[in-house]
Parts: sequence; C-alpha cells; structure tokens
Amino acid sequence: MDAWAAGAIGVDVMVAASATARALDERRSARLAALLQTALMRSPLYREWLGARDPQRIALADLPIASKAALMARFDEWVTDPEITLQALRRHTADPALIGEPFLGRYIVWESSGSSGQPGLFVQDENAMAVYDALEALRRPVLQPFARMLDPWGWTERLAFVGATGGHFASTVTIERLRRMNASAASRLTAVSFLQPMASLVSQLDALDPTVIATYPSLAVLLAHERAAGRLHAAPREIWTGGEMLSAEAAAHVEQAFGCPVVNSYGASEFLALASSCPHGELHLNTDWVILESIDAHGRAAAPGAAGATTLLTNLANHVQPIIRYDLGDRVKLVPRCDCGSHLPVVQVQGRCDDTLHFAGAGRRHVDIVPLAITTVLEDDAGLFDFQLRQDGPRDLVLSSASGLPMLRRGQRALARFLAAQGARGVQIQCSVEDGHRAASGKLKRIVARTH
Repeated sequence: MDAWAAGAIGVDVMVAASATARALDERRSARLAALLQTALMRSPLYREWLGARDPQRIALADLPIASKAALMARFDEWVTDPEITLQALRRHTADPALIGEPFLGRYIVWESSGSSGQPGLFVQDENAMAVYDALEALRRPVLQPFARMLDPWGWTERLAFVGATGGHFASTVTIERLRRMNASAASRLTAVSFLQPMASLVSQLDALDPTVIATYPSLAVLLAHERAAGRLHAAPREIWTGGEMLSAEAAAHVEQAFGCPVVNSYGASEFLALASSCPHGELHLNTDWVILESIDAHGRAAAPGAAGATTLLTNLANHVQPIIRYDLGDRVKLVPRCDCGSHLPVVQVQGRCDDTLHFAGAGRRHVDIVPLAITTVLEDDAGLFDFQLRQDGPRDLVLSSASGLPMLRRGQRALARFLAAQGARGVQIQCSVEDGHRAASGKLKRIVARTH
C-alpha cells in the first residue's frame, strides 16, 4: 500500500482514540455511506439487496441481516472485484505454501472455522489491512512503558504465536505476512503448533524463550499450569490472548504463574481488530471502523446494557468483500463509558464457550486438550465442521453431527489418531447422527466436557 495512505490511516487511528463521541459518530457515518456506495455500485448481490436506495440516506437497521451461509452461497456475486472467485480462492487456501502470500498479488486471504456450522473465506484489500495493522499496533496498551522507551522499535522482542499453524487462519496468515514484509524480524516471529503433545510444546517454547506469547485464553491457562508445575521455564514479559473469552479469574491465574501482565483483545475473521484492552482491563470497541448491533431473537435492537441473542457486524474498512449487518453469532453487551476516559464504548463479550477436555495419560499424568485443537483436527483432517463432541466419561466421547455416518467415521479416525499422539490412553469414541445443541451465543457448543 502507498506509504502515505497507510500513514494517514495510522494518524487517524491515533487521533480517534481520544476523539469525542461526536467525532467518532462523524467518522462512522461517512465510512458507512462510502461502504454502501461501493456495495451498491460493485457488488451484484448487494445491488440486489439495496435496490435503488440512496447510500447517504439508508438507515442501517432497515437493511437485511446477512448470514455467512447466504453470502458464501453467492460468493462470486458478493465480492466487488470480478477477478475474485470462490473456486480460485479455494485453490489458494488449499496450498499451505501460500499462507500469507497475496492473492492476485494484492489481497490477503484467510479462512474461518466452522463454529457456526459453515466455514468462510475472507478477502482483505490493502486499505483494510492498513486499518487492522494500525488498530493492533496503536490501540494495544503499552504494558511496560519503560522497556518500550528503551526499545521503541521492538528489536529485542521475540514473539511466539501458539495456535493452529497449518491453515490459512487469520492469526497464522498475519504472522507469515509480517515475516514476509520484514525479513529482519522474521527470525523473531515464530508460529508454534498447539497440535503437538504438551511436553513437545513446552520444550519448543523453552528453546525459543519468547519475550511475548500470543495465544488463546484456554491454552494460556494450560501453559500457566505447566509454568506453575515447573515444567515450562520460558519467562515472557507479556502474554497476549484473543479468540476466546478470558475471565478475570483466568487472567489472574496466568499473570500469577508467569509473573507478567496479560492483555486481551476481541477479534474475528470478519474484522481482525474489533476491540482492545484499556489500562482498566476493559475491551473498547473500535467504533470508528466497525459497527456492532446487539439484537434480540426477533431481530430488534437489544435493550441498552443488555446482551442480545446475537450480534450484527458491519466492517467499515473492507470494500472488496462488503460485510454489512453480518450475523456474527456472538452475544455482546455494550457499555457506554469506562473510567479510563475513552469515548470508545466498552464491549463485554460472551463468545466461544467450548470446554477443555481432560484425559488420563501414562502413570498419573493428565492430558488436557484445548477445544480449538480438537476443532482444528476435525475440520482440517476430516472436513467435519458442524459437529458436537461430548465427553461422557473419563475415556468416553460421543461425536455427533447431522453430516452422516461416513463423515463421522472420518472424524472419529482423525480424532483417535490425534488423541493417541497427545498421550490420551484408551479413549473410546462413539458416533451419533444427530444435531448438536446451540449455545446462548447462537453458535454450536462443539466441545462439551463431562460435569461429574
């Protein structure tokens, strides 16, 4: 992207962080009108949905709610660049060697999980990536101001991202993209697979000795257990979490085990940097670039300060793949002000609610499996997206789905191989052709631990 344009976005992000509510409203209104104008002129699907309405006068609440399934079914009509096709994108994301590589030389692409029963593909243009980069860099709190003063460019930092590394997922693509953009920093940015046994993961982190660990809250908790037990020796200066709910109790546990601060964020494949923590620990929604509408089960706006049945997202940065009133599936509650003084509203998120599973290993050793590792295995190795895995006993699992018995058998074999590699002994997996139960967020609760 043109350096001046990227710089202008960065400056605007900095200024808007302390802007008045009125200034934020003005930015949001202008960007919404521009997005609707692009969608009307260049997206056949949105041209059909918007009709002859004036983008300057459209009330957002009057527009239709868009689901991932409906948009993916008409993907080639959804995007605003006719050179982008679903078939070509699927070829691109099928090749691990292309992770972080621009599609058509100008677009960044990642895929989402199927937590709502439907995987998605998301294309970001240069403007959207510049917005995400600026929000991530400039609105993340500085946890150690003195250290940052001594090293403002982060030359001494070593970041390890612990998560799914084999697919075109947003976090993995972001790490690889940064490595490609800055060769001098490539050796200090490492993606570590969470699909390996815990002992191997601990050994790799100790060898890397990262100053920053970025991961999911559930995995941060497991790493904190390893640290408290004396098996993990890596001593990061900061822990960054995102992608799941982080409770105050979990954050305190991780901070105590590692002796360093934890900062949480809220993002999605549909908008990478929805909210960032403030010094008070609250998540502030980036309302200058995104709109979240909390609605009830009938599609009406939820009462102020109350969590609705689901949340609609409008991405004001991405014009190549318009995301307007998109059913995100999370339940959120918006709180107008925070004691930190920011006019960016606080968002309280009830997002993914899957459970960590616990099994017996060799001797008295326990094997803990985070939910995102299980979903990654079932999605990537078996192509199973709409499922539920329930733990009925110490070694008893039930894998259910409406996808049919042949697909379930593939998932059963993939999961059995993975659990054995993790050291979980004697686990029995039954298959059941049935629908799972949706969580309060509207997403399928896919991993359910036993309660006794």
